Amino acid sequence: MNFSRISILFCFLLFCNSIVFSQTKKLELGLSDVIVLAQSDAPNVLLAKTRLATDYWNYQSFLADFKPQINLNLTPADLSRSPVAFLNPDGTRTFLRTTNLNSSFNIRASQTITRTGGRVFAGTGLDYLYNFESAANPSSSNYFATPIFVGFNQPLFAFNNLKWDKKIQPLIYNEATKRFAEETETIARVTTELFFDVYIAQINLQSNQLDKTNADTLYSVAQGRYSVGRIAETDLLQIELSVRNAEAALANALLQNQTSTEQLRNYLGIREVVEFKLTPPDDLPNFTVDATKALEEAKKNRSKSVELTRRLMEAEMRLAQAKGDAGINASVTGLIGLSQTGNTLSKAYRSPLDREEVAIQLNIPIADWGKAKAQMEIAKAEREFNIMDVEQERINFEREVLLNVQQFDMIKNQVNLAFRAFEISEKREEITRKRYLIGKIEVIDLNLAIREKNEALAAYMRSLRAYWTSYYQLRSLTLYDFENGKTLVKSVDF
Repeated sequence: MNFSRISILFCFLLFCNSIVFSQTKKLELGLSDVIVLAQSDAPNVLLAKTRLATDYWNYQSFLADFKPQINLNLTPADLSRSPVAFLNPDGTRTFLRTTNLNSSFNIRASQTITRTGGRVFAGTGLDYLYNFESAANPSSSNYFATPIFVGFNQPLFAFNNLKWDKKIQPLIYNEATKRFAEETETIARVTTELFFDVYIAQINLQSNQLDKTNADTLYSVAQGRYSVGRIAETDLLQIELSVRNAEAALANALLQNQTSTEQLRNYLGIREVVEFKLTPPDDLPNFTVDATKALEEAKKNRSKSVELTRRLMEAEMRLAQAKGDAGINASVTGLIGLSQTGNTLSKAYRSPLDREEVAIQLNIPIADWGKAKAQMEIAKAEREFNIMDVEQERINFEREVLLNVQQFDMIKNQVNLAFRAFEISEKREEITRKRYLIGKIEVIDLNLAIREKNEALAAYMRSLRAYWTSYYQLRSLTLYDFENGKTLVKSVDF
């Protein structure tokens, strides 16, 4: 790219930047303000809330399975007209055309038994049949009433999914709750990174604007000296090259400022074009992080701990299911109650008779060509793999927490060093400015001191960025607020 193209690009970006920011409103925000905004209305937190709501209602659906279920089955009218085969006393069949109206009413309440995997039920019912072909006959209307019946269904030797669900489903919801807290803290960490990206880009833009001013001033002076023959043409060209480089750097700083601003705006879910005026947090929280405490809180609060426990339990469940499916499957069903029939409704409920039903069903595998054994061996292998994998993940989990604690302490010291360097550069800039005002130094020297101060400020901001990023990373890894001494896992109402 030659100098003319660089100049055109620089002018174009400067023009676009002036148009865009002249039409935008300014938002004066601190880091805490931006984080609150991100954790309340940002697209990422809305997605996290939606996922948690889905997990919540799935858990409520699971809890409902263990409560009594009441169902009403009602058939107001079932009209049929077709030939029906009747068996004659001599063994022959006669087909007679019939036109029947059937109605039925049944209420049943049932309750699962978690310990055994069975179900008990009770209810009442009424069936009605009307034959249009024999409408003149009093027996054309028939009622079959079951005033009350009580029964049960109990699988034998089978896999009890109810018992395992009662162990695993609460873990799944607990994991989802803690994962939501982690996502909230992750949003804070990402927001912190974007916040400082914008602020550092603004500082770099100011520094590059000053560099451009310095380069223009130096080039103007060099042109005057060249015109009187005090410097060579090569020196003038070298200074002109510095001007073009300053223009390119300023154009890049403008682009970086716009890009970082858009990234923060989009992450916060702000639809209108805005200009951020950010105030970085200079005061660091005064607290220490004990590694043992951090690891303890991480194990207690993080979703990873629950996930690892759940994975081991699910592996045991799959093995139990493979064993249950491999053997004899049987079930026992029983029912007792009262029933009666009659051509009128009152007769159907008069002097009801006993009703008893008992059924035993067996399913005995004779030859499956080793499929059941293979399924069991697969479940055993998966369980062993999960045990080893979970153990390794526990080790990695603990190392991650401890490493973050160590880095957090180191970064805090780096912030103090960077702040001291900024104080020195700020003091130097103040002294240089005073010397410039009394004519002791040139404007170039003043601009150089200002540039060094801005660079020291940018370095200080980068160290602050690293500190606050590590701060929120530590919170997301432990889900514990060390500054205020409380957990970050909260219940969410829907």
